[in-house]
Amino acid sequence: MDTSTRNETSARYADANRPLTAVLDAVPGMAWTRPSPCEGWAARDVVRHLIDTQRDFLTGRGFDPGAAPDVDADPAAAWRAHTSAVGELLARPEVPDTGYDGWFGPTTVGQTLVQFYVPDMVVHRWDIAAAVGGDTTLSEVELDRTAESIESWGEAMYMDGICKPGLEPPAGASRQVVLLARMGRRDW
Repeated sequence: MDTSTRNETSARYADANRPLTAVLDAVPGMAWTRPSPCEGWAARDVVRHLIDTQRDFLTGRGFDPGAAPDVDADPAAAWRAHTSAVGELLARPEVPDTGYDGWFGPTTVGQTLVQFYVPDMVVHRWDIAAAVGGDTTLSEVELDRTAESIESWGEAMYMDGICKPGLEPPAGASRQVVLLARMGRRDW
């Protein structure tokens, strides 16, 4: 992976992180226990999932993001601590460049972050915002990038623990409604 690709990994992660952090920072304290669109998870649980899955992925590739932040004490602060650690890792050239055999064949840490974990941040931002009455709007760029990523997943998107089966959106639905419906979420 060359420098431009490495920078793309950091940039795409940061692009997804900024609006997610803004949503998390706006969540009122008592709203963290509200149920999210993710069955069985409160808003706080969605943050925990994002942190845990990214930590597991990075440590599984030999990169230590440091001590796990305390999601129960303050989910937004835990997220900021986590993404700061991930940002520091992504600044090291060997991190995004590290190759491994992924689900779909040979890939790199950087490619997996961009293709899976960044879209996960976008969609789970919507889940948290929907749970707490926050801004659920996804930008055109987010819709483009997320649609491109999930297209590459094929039927693997519906494996246990990824997405619920897709829903049929209403006729004339917006791009956001169509994308979220494909990922088993109702935004209408």
